[in-house]
Amino acid sequence: MKLTRASAFATVALLAGVGTASAEFKAESPQCIAPSNPGGGWDFICRTTAKYLFDLGVIEDSMQVTNMSGGGGGVAFAHVTKERNEDNNLIVAASMSTSARIAQGIYEGAVQDDVHFLATFGAEYGAIAVRADSPYQDLSDMMDAILDDPRSVGIAGGSSVGSFDHIKPMLVAREAGMEDVTQLKYVSFDGGGEAMTGLLSGATEALSGDFSEMLGFLESGDIRIIGIMAPERLANYPDIPTAKELGYDVVGANWRGLYMPAGASDEAKEFWSNAIQTMVADPGFQETLEAAAIAPFNNFGDDMHNFVAGSIADVTKLSKEIGIID
Repeated sequence: MKLTRASAFATVALLAGVGTASAEFKAESPQCIAPSNPGGGWDFICRTTAKYLFDLGVIEDSMQVTNMSGGGGGVAFAHVTKERNEDNNLIVAASMSTSARIAQGIYEGAVQDDVHFLATFGAEYGAIAVRADSPYQDLSDMMDAILDDPRSVGIAGGSSVGSFDHIKPMLVAREAGMEDVTQLKYVSFDGGGEAMTGLLSGATEALSGDFSEMLGFLESGDIRIIGIMAPERLANYPDIPTAKELGYDVVGANWRGLYMPAGASDEAKEFWSNAIQTMVADPGFQETLEAAAIAPFNNFGDDMHNFVAGSIADVTKLSKEIGIID
């Protein structure tokens, strides 16, 4: 699906019906679980959603945000499916990494329908960053070092082995001519915040993540972004080269969204779907996404179900191609 600003407002026409069919359900003590430590993309999803749903009056009670790290989101996924499958007041941050882990079997025995995927509302491009004083001036310098000695460059990521943070540099390495990309030295952290700490502390030489997670550190001068996996340079950051222009034909977009327990009531599922659509249609919410370099990318209802199914199929195929799964 094409990422366009127009798509962000495509749901406005639906809003006349919001709050009618699901009027009998009212959220009480709502909670959003971010399946990572503070500072990463999942944390951003929950805290931004909690703020706007309350500010817009969609929920009357403030939403509790709970960080539940571990297993690349697997701890939270198991918690929801095994302990809170019928909780009507729970939503959970999701992303490309969620569908990737289901595809690769990292969430043991999990399938898409174990949870109810509610929506995507944005997507952002992956990026590779180094410390400001790094000897690697661009992505080509780093790839040359990796080709000489794959273990010489540790790349931090805020999610588990086999996740999208791991897949992105593997794809670049494959484009660079690395025959066995599983030799890439990937260092897994629980969340983007911890991965950034790993980079800045010198525990790793580089960081693979989403552009929005890096913005504050880029603007403070702590890091340099040596390649972004976008089809063209970002309008607001024209000095950052794309991987593609450096000779690595890789584009990596990470969707942002939410899921909830599969066993929740139909009324609750409709309520939360409508609530997210109301949030997405708000100009202030869109400005927050834009400030974080997140492009509008909306899927709801059947479109969301089909999108996740397609995402899982794509990751399965890609993972087999690069040797992550058999």
